[in-house]
Amino acid sequence: MLTLHFAPNTCALASLIALEESGLAFEVKTVDFAVSEQRSPAYLEINPKGRVPALATDRGVLTETPAILAYIAQVTPERRLAPLDDPFAFAQLQAFTAYLCSTVHVAHAHFRRGARWSDDPAAQETMRAKVPQNMAECFGLIEATMPAGPWAMGEAYSVADPYLFTISGWLKSDGVDIDGFPRVAAHRARMLERPAVARALERAAG
Repeated sequence: MLTLHFAPNTCALASLIALEESGLAFEVKTVDFAVSEQRSPAYLEINPKGRVPALATDRGVLTETPAILAYIAQVTPERRLAPLDDPFAFAQLQAFTAYLCSTVHVAHAHFRRGARWSDDPAAQETMRAKVPQNMAECFGLIEATMPAGPWAMGEAYSVADPYLFTISGWLKSDGVDIDGFPRVAAHRARMLERPAVARALERAAG
C-alpha cells in the first residue's frame, strides 16, 4: 500500500491524480499546513524537506513531484502513463515536468513565499508584483511549445497532464487570465472531464 502525504491547494494534487489514474492501491494522509504540520518532528521524519508531496513506498519515501510522477508511470507500465519504451520521448516528458517544477512553480511561489528569498518586506512586495508577469511568460512558452494533440505531450495522455492541470489552476490567484492561453485552457477543460481527476478533486476537498 502506497501512502501519499498531501496538502490541499499544493502541487501534491498532480501526484494524487496520477495515483487515481494508475489503478494502484494507495491511501492519502493530509498534512495540515494551517498548523505547520509540515514542520513537525513527526512529518520531518517522513520528509526532511518539510514539503509535500511525499510518497511512502515499500522501499522508502519519494519526494519531488517529477520523481513521484515518473515512479507511478514506471511501476504501472500497462497504464501507459509515460512513453517508457521511447527514451527520447520519456526525456521530453521529464524536461517538461522539470520545467514546471523548477521554473513555473518557483515563479508562483514568489507571491506567497517571498520570505524564502529575502527578509526585506519591500523586496518581498517587489517579488509579489512580478508574479503575474513571470507566470504569464511561463505559460506563454508552454502555450507556444505544446505539441499538437489534446494532451501536454501530444496524442497520448501522460503523467505530465496532471502536473500541467495542477499548476494552470494557480493562474487565477496569480493574477493571470487562463483565457489568454487557449490551448492550456482547453487542456484544463479536458482534464476536468476525466473520472480520475474528479475522484482526486473530491479527495482533495476532504
